[in-house]
Amino acid sequence: MTRLLITARDGRQTTVDHVGGQSAMEAIRGAGVDELLAICGGVCACGTCHVYVDPEFAEIITPMGPDENDLLSALTHRRPNSRLACQIRLEAPLIELKVQVAPED
Repeated sequence: MTRLLITARDGRQTTVDHVGGQSAMEAIRGAGVDELLAICGGVCACGTCHVYVDPEFAEIITPMGPDENDLLSALTHRRPNSRLACQIRLEAPLIELKVQVAPED
């Protein structure tokens, strides 16, 4: 089981225990954080599930692919720890993950 700590844009925090296999985007939306739009439904085509991953977890999450990097490059609020939540798989060895929903572009 993966514990996901989500910080919304307004600073409100939500913690959800999640069984592996889904994406972080699916878990965040399932937790009721509706400011994460995820317009494309998780197919890495829009950039509306942009989150900032706590640097502590950077080495253990799913590596970034070229399509994700291209989409993030077009976003105004990209940071070194930016990721698309649809591309982060919640599976072993990930036991905990902390993310913050990025500002809307």
